[in-house]
Amino acid sequence: MLQPSSSAPYQTLPSVQTSTVFNPHYNSFNTASKIVVALERISEAFRVMLWQESKANGLSPLQIQILIFLAFHTQEKRTVSYLAQEFNMTKPTISDAVRVLLEKKLTEKEQNLEDTRSYAINLTAEGRAIAERASAFANKFDAPLLQMPPIEQEYLLGQLMNIVNSFQKAGILTNQRSCHSCVFISKHAYSEAHHCSFLRQTLSVADIRVDCPHYRPVS
Repeated sequence: MLQPSSSAPYQTLPSVQTSTVFNPHYNSFNTASKIVVALERISEAFRVMLWQESKANGLSPLQIQILIFLAFHTQEKRTVSYLAQEFNMTKPTISDAVRVLLEKKLTEKEQNLEDTRSYAINLTAEGRAIAERASAFANKFDAPLLQMPPIEQEYLLGQLMNIVNSFQKAGILTNQRSCHSCVFISKHAYSEAHHCSFLRQTLSVADIRVDCPHYRPVS
């Protein structure tokens, strides 16, 4: 195995020997750690572009994320409680962000007739226009992925979904509406293929959904 050189550049590095992905001495010789750092860099790029989009619209990144979520999800998911779970934040934090969106007339309340304490959050025409325009920032991530052969895209998707699934099982991520934790999915006994009883079809890796509108969690 290659060992770090004893040349001057290495001698100037901090002496901390902690085995963490953020320690260059450690991750330089650990492939899994390099992958984690690469994912962190991609996440940082996502945050930068989201921040730029939020500044352009005079909103916070969270408020932009809420507008985008409201634009593409059904009414039962457009509540403060659901948004708190979706973004792994407290209800007061989400309520404060929603309050600003209401004040800016980008959203409006739809009262629940069966429970007056509950309401859905709907987009106004202006809010929808901002959400649809702002959501395009993530399309920039398509370009490098589309340069990959389809088989490599499928392999990457499969591995990323395995990571997401493991984080969900560990309780780190919540509200993952993907096939891996859906009641409609069953795995074929003698293959890696999955079958969806809702769509009534066998799913290839490319068919696996990350955010399915028909998702129902396994109880």
